[in-house]
Amino acid sequence: MNHLIIDAIQDIKGKNIMKLDLRSLDDAPADYFIICEGDSSTQVKAISDNIGRRIRDEMGIYPNHTEGMDGARWILVDYFDTVVHVFYPETREFYEIEELWGDAKITQYENI
Repeated sequence: MNHLIIDAIQDIKGKNIMKLDLRSLDDAPADYFIICEGDSSTQVKAISDNIGRRIRDEMGIYPNHTEGMDGARWILVDYFDTVVHVFYPETREFYEIEELWGDAKITQYENI
């Protein structure tokens, strides 16, 4: 599923994509976090919509929970084992999710 999420982000030109492997951390809320950002609230929403559509259409899986759609500054899409965080750049910088989970194995993906 993670490869499809990354591809769905890249479809909409999401930037600064990171996958955090949290499986070795005892207190982790999920196995993986996938973090990315969009340049506008419109792009942030489009990225999260595309993730939901691609996972639903290609895998038949619906998110357990989605939040943040109203302001589209930080949209969280929860697939139990993988939680996707789609940020507006300033919001991402403020919350520093990557630093909070700095012990995770991090994979970075190129901007397309």
